[in-house]
Amino acid sequence: MLKILNSQSKTITGAAIILSAATLLSRFVGITRDRVLAHFYGAGPVMDAYYAAFKIPDVIYNLLIVGALTAGFIPTFTKLLSDKNENKDAWKLTNNILNILGIALIVLCGLGMIFTPILNKILAPGFNGENLMRVTSFTRIMFLSPFFLGVSMLMGGALQSLRRFVLYAIAPIFYNFGIIFGATVLVRLVGENGLAYGVVLGAFIHCALQVYGAHHSGWKYAFSFNTKDRDTQTVFKLMVPRTLGLAITQLNQVVVTMMASFLPVGSIAVYSYANNLQAVPVGVFAIPFALAIFPLFSESVAQKDISSFVQHFSSVVRQILFLIIPATILILLLRAQIVRVILGSGQFDWNATISTADALACFALGLIGQSLVPVLSRAFFAFSNTKTPFVIGVISELISIIAALLLMKPLGAAGLALATSIGVTVNLILLWTNLRSETKTLGEREILPMVLQVTIASFVMGIIVQLLKYPLAKIFNQQFFWGIFGQGVFAGGFGILFYGIVCYFLQVPEFMKLKNSFECRWLKIRNLNSTEIIQNKE
Repeated sequence: MLKILNSQSKTITGAAIILSAATLLSRFVGITRDRVLAHFYGAGPVMDAYYAAFKIPDVIYNLLIVGALTAGFIPTFTKLLSDKNENKDAWKLTNNILNILGIALIVLCGLGMIFTPILNKILAPGFNGENLMRVTSFTRIMFLSPFFLGVSMLMGGALQSLRRFVLYAIAPIFYNFGIIFGATVLVRLVGENGLAYGVVLGAFIHCALQVYGAHHSGWKYAFSFNTKDRDTQTVFKLMVPRTLGLAITQLNQVVVTMMASFLPVGSIAVYSYANNLQAVPVGVFAIPFALAIFPLFSESVAQKDISSFVQHFSSVVRQILFLIIPATILILLLRAQIVRVILGSGQFDWNATISTADALACFALGLIGQSLVPVLSRAFFAFSNTKTPFVIGVISELISIIAALLLMKPLGAAGLALATSIGVTVNLILLWTNLRSETKTLGEREILPMVLQVTIASFVMGIIVQLLKYPLAKIFNQQFFWGIFGQGVFAGGFGILFYGIVCYFLQVPEFMKLKNSFECRWLKIRNLNSTEIIQNKE
């Protein structure tokens, strides 16, 4: 078991499968988490306060940690890896970054706890009375989580660079377990604040797993606080534009929360539930590939091998689109069934189901952008270019905020979701255009024919699903969980079957690779394309 947990992935496909499988399990646990929360609290004031309480701690965590990790730490750590000195320089950098950012997190989170009442009046101006006190209490407790998550993600960045993906991938599962434990057990012991304590517990377990993995990979803690260290300065230099870009994204989320606080009670919860649901296909089908390909992007750029970079990019984009396009169609056509099956129990009534389904449909319109932007961003980071994603991010988020202001009144929470989709689609288009000007081509000659084939197959799938929904509604009793579940599974299942059949007749390359992989022995390297082999640096 320990060998498996600390194993190193040798192929892009292998890494992506590990990440996808763990992410799928994590999303399933996350869905269970949301079902538990929806069952006990529905889409009401408690959940509005709960989701609003995440915003300020998330801002601190994203600005200090995510920016440093994705844009600066991983590329710099990867360059320092060396067999000769047992990666001492890489681990030295890790400790220095850990201490600097750790102290910064402690100071900022401490100040956040003190000034929470003031911050929450800005964050949720539409809240008052009991719910304002509730969100303040939740936020103060949740300010403990950024420190644990910050340490965890830094260690996770090292594990990614070392291509040890297992512990990194399963940590979110235990984070969600902590939240579920808080909602089901801690709430009974300490009241509603147990929801917030569950978040902190999940963050602690998340951290413990990553620290164990890093320790097993050679990391040993040593105190150092050298802001003049050359490698540390490189990390901070690269993280500044990325952090500013994340600041704009976080500002967008804060503005969305502020606007939603003026909408009917439950709007923040509806938006958050729908956002969590649309994140499932992105997390399962897109993020694992983006994480797995990043080291190869950096390696290709370091070797000035642009043709290899484009080949990796084109391959990953095709694999993502092969999965995400049909997923988008299924979500649009089965959104009510998805929401009702996953969240529809206890206090989560039919009105909440309809509102969340509408928001989910609007989020689905941006799934392609949500799935490809992480890959495109990492492509720029590999070129040590964090400025371009920042500028494009600012433009996209401003467009998203303007759209939200225009759409919130007529469409409510669904309007906020649609604004998010508009912003991320603009982000995708601008990132693609600018990256192409850097590389001259992104393999569109291979991507576009495949997209046409997949679109045709998805269209056929959509027709099948739509034709089956209504007859199945008469067969399965829609008043009960299993009836709605049966309708969705049979309609979606037959749709996916026809998607596969059409892909087979059209000889879609990604489908044929998937089909052939099931005919080969599990992850045998001799059955993989040689371009997918990752050199073992141990």
